[in-house]
Amino acid sequence: MAGDRRAEQGGGGEDKSVAEIKGPIIAVIGRPNVGKSTLFNKLVGRRKAIVQDMPGVTRDRNEALGHYRDRQFTLIDTGGLVPESKEEMETQVRRQSEIAIEQADALLFVMSARDGVTPIDRSIHDLLRKSGKPVYYVINKAEGKGIQRFNEFYELGVDPLYAISAEHNEGLSDLLDALYPRMAPEEEEKKIEAPKVVVLGRPNVGKSTLINTLLREERLVTSDVPGTTRDTIDSWVTYHDKRYLFIDTAGIRRRGKIEHGVEQFSIARAKEALERSDVALLLIDGVEGITEQDSKIAGLIIEKGRGSVVLINKWDLAKKEERAKERLLNQIALRFRFLTDLQYATISAREGEGIGQIFQLIDTVYGGYTQRVSTGDLNRFFEKMMESHPPPFYKGKRLKLYYITQAGVRPPTFVLFANAPKGVPDHYLGYIENQLRETFGFTGTPIRIRLRQRR
Repeated sequence: MAGDRRAEQGGGGEDKSVAEIKGPIIAVIGRPNVGKSTLFNKLVGRRKAIVQDMPGVTRDRNEALGHYRDRQFTLIDTGGLVPESKEEMETQVRRQSEIAIEQADALLFVMSARDGVTPIDRSIHDLLRKSGKPVYYVINKAEGKGIQRFNEFYELGVDPLYAISAEHNEGLSDLLDALYPRMAPEEEEKKIEAPKVVVLGRPNVGKSTLINTLLREERLVTSDVPGTTRDTIDSWVTYHDKRYLFIDTAGIRRRGKIEHGVEQFSIARAKEALERSDVALLLIDGVEGITEQDSKIAGLIIEKGRGSVVLINKWDLAKKEERAKERLLNQIALRFRFLTDLQYATISAREGEGIGQIFQLIDTVYGGYTQRVSTGDLNRFFEKMMESHPPPFYKGKRLKLYYITQAGVRPPTFVLFANAPKGVPDHYLGYIENQLRETFGFTGTPIRIRLRQRR
């Protein structure tokens, strides 16, 4: 695998500068459908994990920063743990839980008061005792009739038991008070300016495999079952002493194949992840080629105005086909023709091929996406352009363009002042965009030009 990489994990913020996670790590552990993700969301104060009343909704480790009074902690949500299962998905989820247990400073063992103590609960109890980590026994759903079976949990021989209802915000203060001594004092969060990179693609195209390769660990469950990742998961990666925040998303499915509830929320989360990103990596399957769904995802990237890189994955398999690259590049040119100044790379996420060029392309695109041109350089550019290629005529008179200013970045946005904004044709705006790109190197990023009437 190319390059020097160090992996760290972090929960996502909403700002372009992302705060590092601090404080002790507390992992939420338990069998499926006991309310772990509901508790996770309540403790971190926002809906970061997908919640639905069905087993197996959370499949990966999901992390976020929690605050309580004047202290803070890192919380890890995990998938439903079934220690003795031989099913592939449950085996992978078990591995994720084991990693979380290894990383954690303390564990929240969540059980359901409605169900009482189950054989799976007993197996998990034995597993956690062997870990040697401090365990807090949390009995969720202890509202209404659920409280009737509460005493069964004393059979485990542990004390205290924390009776809560995460859904109804009952008992959470007592639990947080118990955890408080383990929390770290809050510090002023250090803001880190780093590219936020969203990984997009249809299901089973290799998004989680790519991030696992970058991280050198199986943080995200990877499988040949479409739809394995349900949440968006944020992961810090350091490459050649530069930091990047990668966001893995559930695969965006065709509308006709979307199930109600959790799948719809996953798509909304993917769009939200795109909203807070700088650069979108669109992963396509080099063996299957480009599909209509890939084109729709590319359209979403354009709509949101994000920098973009197309990654042709599974290249180790695709390149065996004669003229495979020519075929795929022709497809890209046709299907993604609306992606401005398209950047692409061929990779194999599973084999770690082409990873270094991903970071090079991210740096290039992010540089253009955040670039601000000085007023002097922009004025000289404008004067030269007006001399070499003056604007066309409109209603029998030549259009007058007075000056151009840069109004913002992410994406680069310019305001062009004219005597008749409605008369500036699209092809001339396209010419200006191309000249800006050629002169200042806005690679792989959309450029927005707004016309304004000079008063």
